[in-house]
Amino acid sequence: MQSIRPSFTARRGRNARRRTSPVLGAVALASVLALTATACDSGDTNAHSRASASASAAGDGKITIPDDIKDKLKEHGIDLDKWKNGAWKNWDKDDWLREAQDYINPIIKGLWDPDRMREAEEPDRGVDDSDLSGDQGVTDPTPAAVDAKAVPTTYHANAPEAGKVFFDSPEGTMVCSATVVQDPAHPGKSNLVWTAGHCVHAGKGGGWYRNIAFVPSYNDQGLSAEQLQTATKEQAAPYGVWWGDWTKTSDQWIAQGGETGGDGASYDYAVIHVTPEEGGSGKSLEETVGSALPVDFKAPAVPKVSSLTATGYPAAAPYDGQKLYQCQDKPGRFSLNSADPTMYRIGCTMTGGSSGGGWVATGSDGKPALVSNTSIGPVKSGWLAGPRLGDVAKGVYDSVSAKFAGQ
Repeated sequence: MQSIRPSFTARRGRNARRRTSPVLGAVALASVLALTATACDSGDTNAHSRASASASAAGDGKITIPDDIKDKLKEHGIDLDKWKNGAWKNWDKDDWLREAQDYINPIIKGLWDPDRMREAEEPDRGVDDSDLSGDQGVTDPTPAAVDAKAVPTTYHANAPEAGKVFFDSPEGTMVCSATVVQDPAHPGKSNLVWTAGHCVHAGKGGGWYRNIAFVPSYNDQGLSAEQLQTATKEQAAPYGVWWGDWTKTSDQWIAQGGETGGDGASYDYAVIHVTPEEGGSGKSLEETVGSALPVDFKAPAVPKVSSLTATGYPAAAPYDGQKLYQCQDKPGRFSLNSADPTMYRIGCTMTGGSSGGGWVATGSDGKPALVSNTSIGPVKSGWLAGPRLGDVAKGVYDSVSAKFAGQ
């Protein structure tokens, strides 16, 4: 199975990155599905990741690393001077896996500048349609495609909880979508972000990604890709860059997620605790953006959900990843494995890059709530599928909230 994700060597420009090899073209013609998830693995099933402190840039642009992180780096045999000068870019597989338990994610001030954010790619992987043979579990007929609609600007006024997650992977700079969610331990003052598991961890065969950061209301004014080439950081990230200082995904995603097939998709979610790059004004993420969605872990069964709205920044053609879109549809059921929970599926033309974006429905209390996130979809866009959130998802969420409950 060939991944539809372009190789790192093809990332010189957006046009080059979008080229399709003859093999990939044949794959597309064969109706291969593209799971909007990266995949690789960590033999470690401890599904949380923590950056114990942050690093800052001194006046000369060099990174200052706190002593506790220095100790972690030494444990992994990482040369401190080399790390300061970009050793984090080394994705040697043995070192990457060795770091899986104690993930290092120090803040590198200024790393996510407008150019780097604009050029970030959507993470994708391929799966043969033979993986759907037998129609395991319960799968409803393929929904009719629903054209994604551009969210009116400003995005903050119309979808204040939405934003982008940026991260570095062995293949290069990547991007997903994400949602600000409420924190029961800090009512009205949440620093929690919900996204897909494949946006923080590569799944089986890899480890945690690096330089994970969230940008709420990215490109709030809806500037074109051409206009963004000369945009200021304030235009690209009007509410700041928020670095992940703790993240957790499901054990199932880490153990099962792969470059091919749909393994782990029913558990493809993650929660990130964030902190502002610039130190901030003392306000939380929720206070900064003015909103956060509740998460409903007891949403009605698929047939009882009348409508779902998926939000994200689609980056694969015909989109360019710079603007926010939404799809609204009545969901159907989708199953890749009868042993795993049945997923939601909606008609939607959004593509890769929208993965991780929140799905909102009327919750069990009658109010809007996040009930899923974009996980998988076909190569030729037309529908999206996301996990139904249950006890495992609640465990992920509660553990991150509890970690910072006394702070």
